[in-house]
Amino acid sequence: MPLASVRLLSPVANPGKIVCAPVNYQKHLDEVRDQSQLHHGNVGHTAPIHTAGLFLKAISALVGPGEGIALRKLDRRNDHEVELAVVIGKEANNVPRQDALGYVAGYAIGLDITIRGPEERSLRKSPDSYAVLGPWLVTPDEIANPGDLDVRIAVNGEERQNSNTRYLILGVAELIEYASSFYTLYPGDIIITGTPEGVSPIQPGDVISAYVERIGTMDVKVRAA
Repeated sequence: MPLASVRLLSPVANPGKIVCAPVNYQKHLDEVRDQSQLHHGNVGHTAPIHTAGLFLKAISALVGPGEGIALRKLDRRNDHEVELAVVIGKEANNVPRQDALGYVAGYAIGLDITIRGPEERSLRKSPDSYAVLGPWLVTPDEIANPGDLDVRIAVNGEERQNSNTRYLILGVAELIEYASSFYTLYPGDIIITGTPEGVSPIQPGDVISAYVERIGTMDVKVRAA
Protein backbone atom coordinates (compact mmCIF):
# COMPACT_ATOMS: atom_id res chain seq x y z
CA MET A 1 0.00 0.00 0.00
CA PRO A 2 1.48 3.41 -0.94
CA LEU A 3 2.38 5.55 2.06
CA ALA A 4 0.50 8.50 0.54
CA SER A 5 -2.73 6.51 0.72
CA VAL A 6 -2.70 6.05 4.51
CA ARG A 7 -3.36 8.49 7.34
CA LEU A 8 -0.48 8.34 9.79
CA LEU A 9 -1.46 8.54 13.45
CA SER A 10 0.89 8.95 16.39
CA PRO A 11 3.13 5.87 16.84
CA VAL A 12 2.37 6.15 20.58
CA ALA A 13 -1.32 6.07 21.43
CA ASN A 14 -1.60 6.86 25.14
CA PRO A 15 1.56 8.19 26.79
CA GLY A 16 1.44 8.87 30.50
CA LYS A 17 3.26 12.15 29.97
CA ILE A 18 5.01 14.26 27.36
CA VAL A 19 8.20 15.67 28.85
CA CYS A 20 9.68 18.73 27.14
CA ALA A 21 13.14 20.31 27.28
CA PRO A 22 13.03 24.10 26.83
CA VAL A 23 15.92 26.13 25.35
CA ASN A 24 18.12 23.03 25.01
CA TYR A 25 20.21 24.43 22.13
CA GLN A 26 22.42 27.42 22.92
CA LYS A 27 21.59 29.25 19.67
CA HIS A 28 17.86 28.88 20.38
CA LEU A 29 18.39 30.24 23.89
CA ASP A 30 20.26 33.17 22.32
CA GLU A 31 17.41 33.92 19.88
CA VAL A 32 14.82 33.73 22.67
CA ARG A 33 16.83 36.22 24.72
CA ASP A 34 17.23 38.53 21.71
CA GLN A 35 13.57 38.60 20.60
CA SER A 36 10.96 40.03 22.94
CA GLN A 37 8.16 38.37 20.95
CA LEU A 38 9.60 35.03 22.08
CA HIS A 39 10.15 35.73 25.78
CA HIS A 40 7.49 38.42 26.48
CA GLY A 41 9.50 39.68 29.45
CA ASN A 42 9.23 36.35 31.28
CA VAL A 43 12.59 35.75 32.95
CA GLY A 44 11.87 32.03 33.14
CA HIS A 45 11.79 31.84 29.35
CA THR A 46 15.36 33.15 29.07
CA ALA A 47 16.93 30.94 31.72
CA PRO A 48 19.23 28.06 30.69
CA ILE A 49 17.72 24.59 30.88
CA HIS A 50 19.64 23.75 34.06
CA THR A 51 17.68 26.57 35.75
CA ALA A 52 14.43 26.43 33.77
CA GLY A 53 14.08 22.67 34.22
CA LEU A 54 11.66 20.53 32.21
CA PHE A 55 7.92 20.98 31.63
CA LEU A 56 4.98 18.82 30.58
CA LYS A 57 2.62 19.12 27.62
CA ALA A 58 -0.92 17.82 27.98
CA ILE A 59 -1.26 14.34 26.49
CA SER A 60 -4.46 15.54 24.78
CA ALA A 61 -2.18 17.62 22.53
CA LEU A 62 -0.77 14.49 20.86
CA VAL A 63 -1.57 13.74 17.20
CA GLY A 64 0.05 11.99 14.27
CA PRO A 65 1.23 13.76 11.12
CA GLY A 66 -1.85 12.65 9.17
CA GLU A 67 -4.13 14.48 11.61
CA GLY A 68 -2.52 17.87 11.10
CA ILE A 69 -2.21 20.94 13.31
CA ALA A 70 -5.29 23.01 14.22
CA LEU A 71 -4.14 26.47 15.26
CA ARG A 72 -5.83 28.42 18.05
CA LYS A 73 -5.40 32.04 19.14
CA LEU A 74 -4.85 33.22 15.59
CA ASP A 75 -4.48 36.79 16.82
CA ARG A 76 -1.20 35.67 18.39
CA ARG A 77 1.98 34.19 16.96
CA ASN A 78 2.00 30.39 16.62
CA ASP A 79 5.45 28.89 16.01
CA HIS A 80 6.87 25.58 14.80
CA GLU A 81 9.61 23.79 16.73
CA VAL A 82 11.15 20.59 15.33
CA GLU A 83 12.73 18.16 17.79
CA LEU A 84 14.09 14.66 18.22
CA ALA A 85 11.52 12.71 20.23
CA VAL A 86 12.42 9.80 22.52
CA VAL A 87 9.94 7.12 23.57
CA ILE A 88 10.62 5.30 26.83
CA GLY A 89 10.56 1.50 26.69
CA LYS A 90 10.74 0.43 30.33
CA GLU A 91 10.16 1.92 33.76
CA ALA A 92 12.90 4.39 34.63
CA ASN A 93 13.47 5.91 38.05
CA ASN A 94 16.70 7.67 39.08
CA VAL A 95 18.51 6.30 36.04
CA PRO A 96 22.17 7.33 35.67
CA ARG A 97 23.10 8.74 32.28
CA GLN A 98 25.50 5.91 31.50
CA ASP A 99 22.56 3.47 31.57
CA ALA A 100 19.87 5.75 30.17
CA LEU A 101 19.86 4.71 26.51
CA GLY A 102 18.95 1.19 27.61
CA TYR A 103 15.52 2.55 28.61
CA VAL A 104 14.68 3.83 25.11
CA ALA A 105 12.05 2.02 23.01
CA GLY A 106 12.64 4.19 19.98
CA TYR A 107 12.90 7.58 18.35
CA ALA A 108 10.57 9.74 16.25
CA ILE A 109 10.22 13.29 14.98
CA GLY A 110 8.42 15.67 17.31
CA LEU A 111 6.77 19.00 16.54
CA ASP A 112 6.31 21.19 19.60
CA ILE A 113 3.89 23.86 18.40
CA THR A 114 3.62 26.90 20.65
CA ILE A 115 1.47 30.00 21.07
CA ARG A 116 3.69 32.95 21.97
CA GLY A 117 2.72 34.94 25.02
CA PRO A 118 3.46 35.64 28.69
CA GLU A 119 1.81 32.50 30.11
CA GLU A 120 3.66 29.41 31.29
CA ARG A 121 4.98 27.11 28.57
CA SER A 122 2.78 24.16 29.49
CA LEU A 123 -0.38 26.18 28.82
CA ARG A 124 0.75 27.74 25.54
CA LYS A 125 2.06 24.45 24.17
CA SER A 126 -0.82 22.16 25.14
CA PRO A 127 -3.77 22.92 22.82
CA ASP A 128 -5.14 19.94 20.91
CA SER A 129 -2.80 18.94 18.03
CA TYR A 130 0.15 21.01 19.32
CA ALA A 131 2.30 17.88 19.83
CA VAL A 132 2.87 15.99 16.57
CA LEU A 133 4.73 12.68 16.75
CA GLY A 134 5.76 10.58 13.78
CA PRO A 135 5.98 9.51 11.13
CA TRP A 136 6.84 6.21 12.84
CA LEU A 137 8.98 4.79 15.65
CA VAL A 138 12.58 3.89 14.81
CA THR A 139 14.11 1.37 17.19
CA PRO A 140 17.44 2.05 18.94
CA ASP A 141 19.34 -0.52 16.88
CA GLU A 142 18.80 1.80 13.90
CA ILE A 143 20.16 4.85 15.76
CA ALA A 144 23.34 3.98 17.61
CA ASN A 145 24.10 7.62 18.45
CA PRO A 146 21.13 9.97 18.99
CA GLY A 147 23.66 12.69 19.71
CA ASP A 148 24.63 13.15 16.06
CA LEU A 149 21.50 13.52 13.94
CA ASP A 150 20.66 16.28 11.48
CA VAL A 151 17.39 18.05 12.28
CA ARG A 152 15.56 20.26 9.77
CA ILE A 153 12.21 21.85 9.08
CA ALA A 154 10.75 23.60 6.05
CA VAL A 155 7.45 25.46 5.71
CA ASN A 156 5.94 25.55 2.21
CA GLY A 157 9.33 24.46 0.88
CA GLU A 158 11.27 27.22 2.67
CA GLU A 159 13.87 25.94 5.13
CA ARG A 160 13.43 27.47 8.59
CA GLN A 161 15.53 25.31 10.97
CA ASN A 162 18.68 23.28 10.28
CA SER A 163 20.90 21.89 13.02
CA ASN A 164 22.22 18.70 14.59
CA THR A 165 21.54 16.99 17.91
CA ARG A 166 25.26 17.28 18.72
CA TYR A 167 24.41 20.84 19.77
CA LEU A 168 21.93 19.76 22.47
CA ILE A 169 22.92 21.18 25.85
CA LEU A 170 21.51 18.10 27.57
CA GLY A 171 21.62 15.05 25.32
CA VAL A 172 19.18 12.15 25.33
CA ALA A 173 20.94 10.25 28.13
CA GLU A 174 21.23 13.37 30.28
CA LEU A 175 17.55 14.22 29.75
CA ILE A 176 16.47 10.73 30.84
CA GLU A 177 18.70 11.02 33.89
CA TYR A 178 17.31 14.48 34.69
CA ALA A 179 13.63 13.61 34.17
CA SER A 180 13.83 10.30 36.04
CA SER A 181 15.40 12.04 39.02
CA PHE A 182 12.09 13.92 39.52
CA TYR A 183 9.50 11.33 38.48
CA THR A 184 9.25 7.78 37.21
CA LEU A 185 9.18 7.40 33.46
CA TYR A 186 6.93 4.64 32.17
CA PRO A 187 6.79 2.75 28.87
CA GLY A 188 5.24 5.00 26.24
CA ASP A 189 6.24 8.26 27.93
CA ILE A 190 7.67 10.73 25.43
CA ILE A 191 10.61 13.10 25.84
CA ILE A 192 10.98 15.80 23.21
CA THR A 193 14.52 17.02 23.43
CA GLY A 194 14.35 20.68 22.48
CA THR A 195 14.43 22.72 19.28
CA PRO A 196 17.30 24.53 17.56
CA GLU A 197 17.33 28.13 16.42
CA GLY A 198 15.07 29.32 13.61
CA VAL A 199 11.62 29.06 15.18
CA SER A 200 9.11 31.10 13.21
CA PRO A 201 5.37 31.58 12.69
CA ILE A 202 2.99 29.24 10.91
CA GLN A 203 -0.44 30.00 9.49
CA PRO A 204 -3.50 28.02 8.37
CA GLY A 205 -2.81 26.60 4.93
CA ASP A 206 0.91 26.00 5.54
CA VAL A 207 2.52 22.61 4.99
CA ILE A 208 5.35 21.68 7.36
CA SER A 209 8.05 19.19 6.35
CA ALA A 210 10.06 18.00 9.35
CA TYR A 211 13.17 15.84 9.03
CA VAL A 212 15.41 13.97 11.46
CA GLU A 213 18.30 11.95 10.12
CA ARG A 214 17.83 8.14 10.24
CA ILE A 215 14.11 8.63 10.96
CA GLY A 216 12.87 10.34 7.82
CA THR A 217 10.47 13.13 6.93
CA MET A 218 6.91 13.85 7.98
CA ASP A 219 4.63 16.31 6.23
CA VAL A 220 2.00 18.03 8.34
CA LYS A 221 -0.80 20.33 7.18
CA VAL A 222 -1.80 23.37 9.21
CA ARG A 223 -5.40 24.59 9.53
CA ALA A 224 -7.46 26.78 11.84
CA ALA A 225 -9.12 25.07 14.80
